[in-house]
Amino acid sequence: MLWLVMTTGKCNLICDYCGGSFPKDVVSWQSKYNVLQLKQVIEKNDKSPTIIFYGGEPLMNPKFIMKVMDTVRASRWGIQTNGTAVRLLPESYWKRMNVALLSVDGREDITDKHRGKGVFRAVIKNAEYLKSMGIETIARMAVTKDSDIYEEVMHLINLRVFDKIHWQLNVIWSERWDFENWAENSYLPGLTKLMDFFMENLKEGKVVKIIPFLGVISAHFTGGYRGSPCGAGYSSITVTPEGRILSCPIAVREKWAELGSVNGFRLLEDPLPDYCKSCDLNKYCGGRCLYASNERYWGDDGFQVVDSVNKRYLRLVISKIPEIEKLIEGGVLSKEDLIYDPVQDSTEVIP
Repeated sequence: MLWLVMTTGKCNLICDYCGGSFPKDVVSWQSKYNVLQLKQVIEKNDKSPTIIFYGGEPLMNPKFIMKVMDTVRASRWGIQTNGTAVRLLPESYWKRMNVALLSVDGREDITDKHRGKGVFRAVIKNAEYLKSMGIETIARMAVTKDSDIYEEVMHLINLRVFDKIHWQLNVIWSERWDFENWAENSYLPGLTKLMDFFMENLKEGKVVKIIPFLGVISAHFTGGYRGSPCGAGYSSITVTPEGRILSCPIAVREKWAELGSVNGFRLLEDPLPDYCKSCDLNKYCGGRCLYASNERYWGDDGFQVVDSVNKRYLRLVISKIPEIEKLIEGGVLSKEDLIYDPVQDSTEVIP
């Protein structure tokens, strides 16, 4: 199971996607529970836990990270970070990490426009540092109306400092923007070009780890997702600095997300939304984003617009599966090379 352990609600950046730090009365900036409680609840419920540190910016509380790593046993360690404060955690702890997800949106001007001047270069420098220690690096992109998905992803691939790439569409918190025209004229054509690049590499036996493609292909071969591919609420939970346990790390204000506390919790038994149960794509999608389906900031109409775009992306990927199966039959690829579990990395398959 995946345990997203929030170290703090504080962040050292003010990105325009989310607005920076959480208010202290919403998410504490310091841990309010004893780490031994975390150790006990993990040991009671999970024989092979993956622990990923989360925030805010988790590196704003490095001492808590160190304490958890010194106290709790995990089969896999990782962090989701904006990538600017990497040196605050001693190298000896980094060397114990398996994976680091760093927030970067593609090209330098796009990243810095939304995250702050100089952020791109800081992230790339720190990604190189982490990669030099053998840590798997994942680019964690936010994609909005300024993004050219093909150009942004290809730029990050060509830098050769990230092992995997995933993205989320900026359709959760922001005021509604002209998503429909952007998707039609930029995003979907860009995905088609990116899929062509992905397939050309597959024909040469190379798997470029673009997670929104790889995760869907993997679902085809493994039976699919029974809820959001990130595992929200059923194979992934979030522990807040106050000791609350949530189904989703961004649902820090919402009562529907509360599963319990470090003293005990319950997982979601049926994580697939009812409206998804008759959809022919549900095994690939798992209901998309649990938070988005519950909150619908853009209203039902806006939610359906985003849903329709994602269905077109899913069908694009699924259309390539017969060709992929022929490559496997021909010995160009191994099926095992295409199996991917997003819960192990705390990534998003469905943007």
